[in-house]
Amino acid sequence: MRAARVAVSMRAARVAVSMRAALALPSVVASDPDLLLRSLEIYETDRVSFADGYLAALAEATGVGRVLSFDRGIDAIAGVERVEP
Repeated sequence: MRAARVAVSMRAARVAVSMRAALALPSVVASDPDLLLRSLEIYETDRVSFADGYLAALAEATGVGRVLSFDRGIDAIAGVERVEP
């Protein structure tokens, strides 16, 4: 079980590094690069999907602080409250 967690963590780290490199390319234009970078940070450190990391980062950035979701993994993200529908 621990080996599987380490493998997932390593995969997330590789994905995050690759995405950061892609965002740094002059040919890539993002409407909110800081939001994407924060999403990657949450994805990488809190072991949630990128979509959940993006929702959490958006909740932080807008000051809402809450995410409507059935996904209990969001509960691990500090500073964001999960509200179950």
